[in-house]
Amino acid sequence: MKWQGRRKSGNLEDRRGMSGKGKLAAGGGLIAVVVVLLQLFGGDTGQTLAPILEQVTQSQSVSEGGEQRELTEKEKELGAFMNAVIVDTEDIWSEIFRENNLGAYKEPTVVLFTDAVRSGCGTASAASGPFYCPADQKVYMDLSFFDQLRTRFGAKGGDFAIAYVTAHEIGHHIQTILGTSQKVRQLQQQTNQAGANKLSVAQELQADFYAGVWAHHNRDYLEEGDIDEALSAANAVGDDAIQRRTQGSVQPDSFTHGTSEQRKYWFMKGYKTGDIKQGDTFSEIMN
Repeated sequence: MKWQGRRKSGNLEDRRGMSGKGKLAAGGGLIAVVVVLLQLFGGDTGQTLAPILEQVTQSQSVSEGGEQRELTEKEKELGAFMNAVIVDTEDIWSEIFRENNLGAYKEPTVVLFTDAVRSGCGTASAASGPFYCPADQKVYMDLSFFDQLRTRFGAKGGDFAIAYVTAHEIGHHIQTILGTSQKVRQLQQQTNQAGANKLSVAQELQADFYAGVWAHHNRDYLEEGDIDEALSAANAVGDDAIQRRTQGSVQPDSFTHGTSEQRKYWFMKGYKTGDIKQGDTFSEIMN
């Protein structure tokens, strides 16, 4: 992805290098185990992770003190890249909201952290993976996740894998400000676990669709291989792929994010159409 030369976003909060303030005092292993089961790449913590974070926060804390270290050149470059992605999402979604008479687009904040972080939804470790917290309307990302995505889950990697995940998380922000997330939580409270899981899948696939819509409108900055990187990431984190890799079998009733094929399909539908109105994942998944 071509990313140099963007303006500076006011919505990037870089907490990396704050080593003393970003480490869990205890209990981080529990988060790691839970996250493998929930497959929390792209989760909306208001729906799934928040109760877990609240429970874990009661038995652990983020230690205070310590000195802030200087970021490495690689870390600085990744920060500059993240700034470009954020700027592109701000510009594109503001325009899409205007074109579709959705009101003014409220920009989220993206927080970069190392090891652990406090959010409006509780304390999370890096093992949580990237997540969106509707309570403070912020996206939280430890960029070391993308090394795990490549080495542990078999994704190709590349800068556009990072862009895709970021755009997916911002998709959850869009669902929050449009009221979709709130409706999903209400419906989940009125159904059984299988129905709640289906609603979660539909919500996650819609966030993938929104990531594709963003990529469509960002085509001037795309380079050869970018879409393949996004599809490889989506393929690696499908529920079926995660379950097959971690437990050796697939249990469709427990899916919360969708299969690899579903995630790729909805991202590509968004990318091909660029039309936010085409993202009704709920009608298809719930029928």
